[in-house]
Amino acid sequence: MAALSYQSEDLDTMARTPRWSFKEDRKLMELARASKSLEDVVRVTGRSPDRIKKMAMRLGLSIKSRSTKR
Repeated sequence: MAALSYQSEDLDTMARTPRWSFKEDRKLMELARASKSLEDVVRVTGRSPDRIKKMAMRLGLSIKSRSTKR
């Protein structure tokens, strides 16, 4: 039992990234439709490139980095 309560306390103190709101999802969709680069999306949303890539994948969006853009 003690190990179980220790684990829940440990989880509560871990740094968490706020969940994506519906508004942020829509903004990401809008930026992807406008063919914005990953760097532009990072600047606009304040999210990390990895988080943006993961959310884009979940939403079925394609966001490319400037270095891979043609």
